[in-house]
Amino acid sequence: MAIFLDTGRIEDVQKFMNMGIIRGVTTNPSILLKSGVTGGPAAIKKRSIEIANLIKPYPLSVEVTTNDPPQMIEQAKEFAGWAENINVKITVHGPQGELDNFEVAHLLEKKFDIRVNMTAIMSAQQCLLGALAGATYVSLFGGRVNNMGYNCVEEIRKARIVLDDQQLKAKIIVGSTREILNVIEWLEAGAHIVTVVPELLQGMIVHPYSKETVQMFLDDARKAEEKLKA
Repeated sequence: MAIFLDTGRIEDVQKFMNMGIIRGVTTNPSILLKSGVTGGPAAIKKRSIEIANLIKPYPLSVEVTTNDPPQMIEQAKEFAGWAENINVKITVHGPQGELDNFEVAHLLEKKFDIRVNMTAIMSAQQCLLGALAGATYVSLFGGRVNNMGYNCVEEIRKARIVLDDQQLKAKIIVGSTREILNVIEWLEAGAHIVTVVPELLQGMIVHPYSKETVQMFLDDARKAEEKLKA
């Protein structure tokens, strides 16, 4: 699957879908606010449906806005009803370490047949437990792991080895991407998917030496045409 786009902007999604290089989109309340979505729940619903329709059959992740278990379940059921390719982000635990989120994720997957993206994960251990709970995706925040002073590559490798050995179906998403280098590095380490903001994705495409080479080709072509006309 390789690359998911981390955005709530329709223009960004359309641009990279037209290029054929993304395989999904991830959002959360912060991303949607930064993308200019205003108007509360109705606006979030409208934008989410627009993106889901634009990228289908590829998945769109939409995050619940509460940590109350019954409300998380109700929101997840509502969000999943917006489009068949929407999966729901549930954080790995609550802000004080509450453990109810695992039960919520398990219920959503096994009872309600709703695909879950367990998010805010910082370790291979959390990836394993999220996969055991039945989450379709486990989202490791690679940039934040690196900010804590250790290399997230090792967590990705450990998580992928264990998930493969245990024949667990969860896909490892690595997000919180800080540098262009992270994308290939994390995929090579075993991530199934890396999330990338539009600016980093554009930086992956445009290389200064490629620009220089393209200009040289164009200059040489122009000179050849001038010689033919002479």
